[in-house]
Amino acid sequence: MANSSDTPYSGPIFGEGAAPSPPPPTYQGVVMSKTREAARAGVTMGSALAIAISWSIHKSILWAIVHGFLSWLYVIYYAVTR
Repeated sequence: MANSSDTPYSGPIFGEGAAPSPPPPTYQGVVMSKTREAARAGVTMGSALAIAISWSIHKSILWAIVHGFLSWLYVIYYAVTR
């Protein structure tokens, strides 16, 4: 068996010549990644929905762009006032 000074890896060795497995991803990293994906999807869907509602009511590209930037605020406003 090799000396501890001969091996650069200091963790447990499970067999000769076996490479150590990488550590599993951290829980916080997984949660942050999923949260970012969900937020991006929500922003995209909110913008698309706001633009579609705006176009169906006003038939104006300018209003559709403005409502697309406001996205979920306009969708909620539309739902409350209708």
